[in-house]
This record gives sequence, C-alpha cells and structure tokens, in this order.
Amino acid sequence: MPEGHLLHRLARDQAELVGKATAVTSPQGRFAEGAARLDGRPLESVEAYGKHLHHRFGGAAGPGLHTHLGMQGKWIRLAGDRPPRPQVRVRLATAGVAWDLIAPGTCELMDQAAWEELVAVLGPDPLAGRPDEERAWKAVTSFAGTVGAALLDQSVVAGVGNVLRAESLFRAGIHPSRPASEVDRETFHRLWAGLIDLMVQSVDDGRIISAPLAAAERATVAEADGRMVYKQATCRACGTPVDSWELAGRTAYACPRCQPG
Repeated sequence: MPEGHLLHRLARDQAELVGKATAVTSPQGRFAEGAARLDGRPLESVEAYGKHLHHRFGGAAGPGLHTHLGMQGKWIRLAGDRPPRPQVRVRLATAGVAWDLIAPGTCELMDQAAWEELVAVLGPDPLAGRPDEERAWKAVTSFAGTVGAALLDQSVVAGVGNVLRAESLFRAGIHPSRPASEVDRETFHRLWAGLIDLMVQSVDDGRIISAPLAAAERATVAEADGRMVYKQATCRACGTPVDSWELAGRTAYACPRCQPG
C-alpha cells in the first residue's frame, strides 16, 4: 500500500492544476455522477493527510474529491492529449496535462467539513505543516500493544506503512515488539525525528531509500539495496541476520543487534 510520503508527493505535484478550470471525467463510468458535479470547476487546493488525498473544488461548501489508493491504486500523470485507459476511474485534466486515477480503494465526493472530520480521527501526520510530536508520543504510549503495531494504526500515527515502520524503528534502535507504553520520551523523540527526516526525504526522492546515501546515489540505487532491514536477509549496518515475523497483520523486520529492545 502506498505510504504517506507518496500522497504528499502527489499533492505537491498535482498543485500544477490549482487555479485552473479542470475537466473531470470518469472514463470507466463508476464515478460518472461525481465527476459531473466537479467538471469545469476551478481546483482550489490539493491536500494530503496520512494516506488520504483531498482535491477541493468550488469553496469550502462545495464538493471535493477524496481518494485513498488502497493496495492497488495509483495516480498517473500524462502530458499532452493522450486518451485515457478504459480502467481510469477519474481523470483531472487541464490544457496539456492530465492526471488519471486507477484502481483506488476509495473515490468519493467529500466537502471540506467532511474532510476535516476525517482528519480529526487520524493520528498526527509527520508531514503535516506542524507535526505534533507531543500528541504523537501520547497516542503511541497509550496504545495497548507493541510499538510496531502502534505505528501501523492510522488513528495513532497517520501515513506510516510497513516500509516506514521497519526503517524508522531501525534508525531509532527500537525493536518493533517493544511494548508501546515502555517507549520513553527521549526515545520517542529519536523515533519521531528520524521518521520525519525519512518521510521528507522520501517525498523528494519519490520512494523510500533509508540507507545513508547521498542524493545522487539514492537516485540510482535499487530499492532492494537501499533499505537497512526491510526485506533484507542481513542487516546492512552490521551484517547480523534480520528477524522477520508477523506483527499487526504485516511482516515485521528487525536487527536483533541494532534493535535489542
């Protein structure tokens, strides 16, 4: 599933449509009624929060577009006037550029008030304008389970998926199976700061490369070679075999030496 950095990258890139009358269509037909309500309106903003994206059209009281990519969804940018593929759920187009949405988990009309209600039930987003570390620490440490499970719960921290979980916990030296209630304030600060740094970098890179590489190296390294423990046989820092097991419905990864507890 796409993680929060990708949604913030999409919001940044799709800002090229803001302020322009936007043709909104549903080539697939499954969002035809919603597209008709948005078609021709100027796009006022594109906002990401966690793993959600909101396109606001026609003011706070007007209709907007809420999407969640789910496991298979993607937005594809096309230059020129290329026709859409038949499976495109939504196309947002202005002169010379189109953004096509394929296979989303959620695609619905949502006004600004409903968007704010959605955001209110999510945890702090490390990529939000003012990420709330204190609120995040309280949410994590009050979670009745492991820190690894807490990070995947979107009501605790918004935007973290399995890759970010594995690599941010590795950076902080925290084992995913540590009880969330036992994460002290100083340790959490190390985790939160590292998570923000990794997510900000991943927005710029367009993918998650956590190994300590320069930007030029990150641009060319294969993803399989750019992570420290995620899907690694051995820790790329110390060479110790990486442990893997199921945690909160996903495969967890940890180095028993670099993440002792």
